[in-house]
Amino acid sequence: MKVVIMAGGRGTRIAELFPDIPKPLIPVDGMPILEREIRSLASQGFKDLILTVGYLADKIIEYFGDGIQLGVKIDYFVEETPLGNAGALFRLKEKIGVEPFFLLNADAAFDVDFNRMLDFHKKHEGLVTLFTHPNSHPYDSGLIIADKEGCVEKWLSKEDERPQWYNNRVNAGLHVIDPKVLEISLKNLDIDQETGFPKGKVDLDRQILKPLCGTGKMFCYDSPEYVKDMGTPDRFHQVEADYKNGVVQAKNLRNKQKAIFLDRDGTINKYVGFLRNIDDFELIEGVPEAIRLINQSGYLAIVVTNQPVIARGEVTWEELHEIHKKMETLLGEDGAYIDGIYICPHHPDKGFEGERPEYKFDCDCRKPKPGLLLQAARDFNIDLSQSIMIGDSERDRNVKDNAKLKEAFLVETNSRNDLLDVINRELFN
Repeated sequence: MKVVIMAGGRGTRIAELFPDIPKPLIPVDGMPILEREIRSLASQGFKDLILTVGYLADKIIEYFGDGIQLGVKIDYFVEETPLGNAGALFRLKEKIGVEPFFLLNADAAFDVDFNRMLDFHKKHEGLVTLFTHPNSHPYDSGLIIADKEGCVEKWLSKEDERPQWYNNRVNAGLHVIDPKVLEISLKNLDIDQETGFPKGKVDLDRQILKPLCGTGKMFCYDSPEYVKDMGTPDRFHQVEADYKNGVVQAKNLRNKQKAIFLDRDGTINKYVGFLRNIDDFELIEGVPEAIRLINQSGYLAIVVTNQPVIARGEVTWEELHEIHKKMETLLGEDGAYIDGIYICPHHPDKGFEGERPEYKFDCDCRKPKPGLLLQAARDFNIDLSQSIMIGDSERDRNVKDNAKLKEAFLVETNSRNDLLDVINRELFN
């Protein structure tokens, strides 16, 4: 499978640290960032690469050569004049061929399980798969709005108006693309009749990908793996520290993950009984700080919550999802994020007016049963024996033995200090 890596950027914001080095050759803990990424790709079997280069292209070509020393084959496309971040693709059609290819942005540091992403792409049979993830600043990032199957409905740029509450789902600049997309996009581009190529610069997001929103042909692949822009000095230093500490490599889903499982009501948001109205959702003071610590620790932050209000007919799925969007928005405003949310909608007791019979049975996912945690473990390759449950009820404590967790802790309902204390003690002691 072909892998096209866009490596032509100037890196103007980080130039104060590395004024004469093209961004792909910036050393991170002693190794150029692009070399780290190529080595990761090669270890997963992706060895047929095309690098699109521009700024200081000769230095990049001289360093990597034909790629043999890294166990890959590298072809180059040199942009003599800037073509935007997608213009080169139209000139590479013959080299790319007719099969789907990876299109990766060398501006970001990444180490992800690309075979897992490719399997997702094949399963959903779309034309494009976007690698999406939560980040610590969704309020100033482009947002991807998708349905429950991951089909992309809207793509909101930073400057676009956004809803009051939204999922923290950001495009990370890693894609699987079917070449048919290039043919489709030609219809909407200004074409040079002599060459058959688009005129001037072509913007990947705005001119090629965004028009696919709502067509059922573009999907988002949600993953907690490490993808981070290193375009500023502060971000570069964070990326380098993460490599030195092993965080980048450890987050690859080929490796077993550790998770902090969090109950919702009384642990993340103030307990008000059965929460039915979004206006009653309020984060407990200190929760964003505690979840930020989880995010920084390398653990996954995963919410597992019993929501019998669905079975009781008191809240619809749409209303519940909106409540969780509010949770993600409020956390994101404070630099924190959740890697996954797992919900049990069932309730075994019958006899409520307006109840939904299809959810009225004794399930395997209602805590303290382990179903939610087992599903998260399958989705994210989690080692439950190294993971922790934190909640405010005996159900949360008892899930430890059922899921074979390392430990479970109870916090006082609606307590600010308890959650912070547990996180600090268990992760940073």
